[in-house]
Amino acid sequence: MFFALAAGCAGRRMEEGSLLLPNAQDGVLEDGADSPDGGEGGQSPDASGGSSQRSQGSFASGEDGGAAAVIYVQVAGAVHKPGVYELPEGSRVFQAIELAGGLAADAQVKSLNQAASLADGEMIWVMTMEEAAAQPSQEALDESPDDGKVNLNTATKEELMGLPGIGEAKAARIVAFREENGSFKQIEDLMKIEGIKEGVFSKIEDFVKVQ
Repeated sequence: MFFALAAGCAGRRMEEGSLLLPNAQDGVLEDGADSPDGGEGGQSPDASGGSSQRSQGSFASGEDGGAAAVIYVQVAGAVHKPGVYELPEGSRVFQAIELAGGLAADAQVKSLNQAASLADGEMIWVMTMEEAAAQPSQEALDESPDDGKVNLNTATKEELMGLPGIGEAKAARIVAFREENGSFKQIEDLMKIEGIKEGVFSKIEDFVKVQ
């Protein structure tokens, strides 16, 4: 009889044990079910000590079991939804553009490296085709190195006043001449301006250029 009672008790314990997690299916608990370790919230511990369920929209865990690092980048210019966006560390430019609603119809993408990696705090500026056309070409930049000379066709009055023998009045006349007659064709055109003759011109000819 003793053995029969023992067997009966063991059977009841096994039956009770099979009902401890009545809502568990395939290792995932339903909301509100108690976890094996006594906790609540529908989470079961994984091998790394984390949870087998995460809130919707959260990033995947890193290799150490913690949440993956995130970065913030600003997307501006020719996109549908400019703004600041949060992405997982290691994301690429094209992923940020997708979050910003994609490229606008007039976006210029030839000079945009969409495969480049992103850094935290970076700004991605997508130029329009009109903006890109206004940029000087690399060939033009290579052909026109900065030689320190003042370009008579683009210089401001203040820049012209930095030339020897050119005060505020002469600088203003140079700007006015340019506005009335168009770009200077040669530096010698300066001598067409009142107050600038050979003496003054000889002092500045090595410091000016037309371009």
